[in-house]
Amino acid sequence: MGVIAWILIGLLAGIIAKLLLPGKDPGGIIVTMLIGIAGGLLGGWLGKIIFGVDSIDGFFDLSTWIAAIVGSLILLILYRLFTRSRHHRS
Repeated sequence: MGVIAWILIGLLAGIIAKLLLPGKDPGGIIVTMLIGIAGGLLGGWLGKIIFGVDSIDGFFDLSTWIAAIVGSLILLILYRLFTRSRHHRS
């Protein structure tokens, strides 16, 4: 997949992750896109490690979207935990 496809999948996966985990996040659209792109990579890596499958096949493959969304959910939870603990210390 090309860079534009990764950015688009990242943006959409990040938005879907935020919809599945509603709440106030300090990040805007750029943070959402970065979480989604990194989530796609994380989800693809986890799919390969845990299930032994190449889950990042193509833009229209369901496995690509599932991997990106699951990875984005994991990173969004970690992001919220990190930013919440940082705000409580101040």
